[in-house]
Amino acid sequence: MAAFPDEAWFKDYQARVNQDKELSVIGNWFSTRFSITVDQARRVIVVDQGQITQVIMAPKFDSRPAFGFQAPSSIWAKFLTPNPPPLYNDFFAMLMRVPEFVLEGDGLVAMQNARALQRLMNLMRKEAA
Repeated sequence: MAAFPDEAWFKDYQARVNQDKELSVIGNWFSTRFSITVDQARRVIVVDQGQITQVIMAPKFDSRPAFGFQAPSSIWAKFLTPNPPPLYNDFFAMLMRVPEFVLEGDGLVAMQNARALQRLMNLMRKEAA
């Protein structure tokens, strides 16, 4: 079983996202690049019309995301559990109440796509699929 944030984990995640019927409806206008940072490991996710088209595992300076989420692995571990504890069940709650969970970059782009982004983030938990 692949561990977060390994490449195999992201391949499985990409397949889950791209097969999700709800996201195919609400993600039509959701096209962006965003990053997920776990401790020192940073990944850039490229989304086109609600579909993950690429996960850049070792992004360089030319892989600029519009925004990103950064947190220690202990915070991500709570978020990724099948039944997360209070405040860790949604990235909005984490942004407001968990100081270690940080939104980087252009928060406006994230909030303009809040519904699709919320679904995309919740699909990080296999049980949400």
